Amino acid sequence: MLHRRDAMIRLGQAGLGSLTLSSLLHAEQQSPVARAKAKSCILVYLWGGPPQQDMWDLKPNAPEGIRSEFKPINTVVPGIQICDQMPLIAAHTDKLAIIRSYTHPSNAHEVGVYHTLTGKINNTLAVPRNMRNRNDFPNTGAVVSYFSPPSTMPASVTIPRPIGHDGVIYTGTYAGFLGAQHDPMELKAPAEVNAPPPHSLELLEGMDASRLQGRFGLLKALEQYDRLAQKQGPGRAPQGLDQFRDQAFRMLMSSEARGAFELSREHESLRDRYGRNEYGEGFLLARRLVESGVRLVTIVWYYVCPDGNVANVWDNHGGTGSLGGVTGYQMLKEKYCLPPLDRAYSALLADLQDRGLLDETLVVMLGEFGRTPKINKAAGRDHWGACQSVVLAGGGVRGGQVYGSSDQHAAYPKTNPVAPEDVIATMYHALGIPSDSLIHDREHRPHRISEGRPLAELF
Repeated sequence: MLHRRDAMIRLGQAGLGSLTLSSLLHAEQQSPVARAKAKSCILVYLWGGPPQQDMWDLKPNAPEGIRSEFKPINTVVPGIQICDQMPLIAAHTDKLAIIRSYTHPSNAHEVGVYHTLTGKINNTLAVPRNMRNRNDFPNTGAVVSYFSPPSTMPASVTIPRPIGHDGVIYTGTYAGFLGAQHDPMELKAPAEVNAPPPHSLELLEGMDASRLQGRFGLLKALEQYDRLAQKQGPGRAPQGLDQFRDQAFRMLMSSEARGAFELSREHESLRDRYGRNEYGEGFLLARRLVESGVRLVTIVWYYVCPDGNVANVWDNHGGTGSLGGVTGYQMLKEKYCLPPLDRAYSALLADLQDRGLLDETLVVMLGEFGRTPKINKAAGRDHWGACQSVVLAGGGVRGGQVYGSSDQHAAYPKTNPVAPEDVIATMYHALGIPSDSLIHDREHRPHRISEGRPLAELF
């Protein structure tokens, strides 16, 4: 006889398929936070480490071997220059706050990803030891979920996939000790991870809406019986879980909620403007999701090569076999780097502004570190945590500004150094979540959501 609550939950997941979405929609009831300046946030994560010297912080007077092969161009804001490979973005710098002094001490992908997404340092991480687990500190999306009221839409969504390769989904990409109920919704598994998509909006084959309703009713009846048997004894589910399973059901049954994921509803010309590729469609989907009530959308940028290998293409050392062994600078000019970023990011900013959404949507763009001042033998740059550029727009941020500066080679911060925890605190600040708010781990120990300082002067 089924007599444990967790057995009921497993039965429900097996019978309802897509209703495992309920684990995403449980947000604990919290005291109201300060009134939010931004309703939502889009985090553009350039996995691999984008080169600051070749994008946002060119040093045209640096010596050969350090100086970028790209040229600086003027933008709509006098005195702000960016690289010549981003002419469309140059027309939108009046919306941007460019931080040129972002810094942390690690040159390792795994440590950098964890630090930049959680604000915490774990120097023990390396593939394959960095598989995410429930001892992780929660990432920004999970914290936003924790402090968000329940809604038909999930609080946090990661598109198109979380960071992962070689069978490993990176730590720092989900809710960790806050539990599965605050994990971001993920529609696809990483390309090199042998796992099904963790969440789906599609009903199982042969399951129509009426059958779904019937199974949902059966599940609720079984759980009611189980509650009577358990009499609130050990092993019961967290209080309030039922209402969040109900929300998952409503999301599956809501044409409006499901429709938020359907790009086909957009005008063809707008889809062309964003770009008919995974990146452009990801940026357009992010806009649709925040418009529908999702509070934090993370866009993870990487490329699935023709041979099936995953390439974190902003890691432009050059010479990558799956990419044809091209140079680091050629990588930046390919269809998986600067051209689609220039197109999709500029389209996103314009689209948000045209719809009156920019003031209430914070857009943050960064990676896990920057690149070395010295150009390597493959005409690329290597890992460099000591300096990077981060770009913010919307959500109350004052555009047309540069914050902080780097030295003559963009190697180290010169003024106003900014740590990952400071940017995370700034994101929470924009969303109206005080950075000294507390969460508790599985041993009920309290933790501040961020030890950083919000960059209030950007607003």
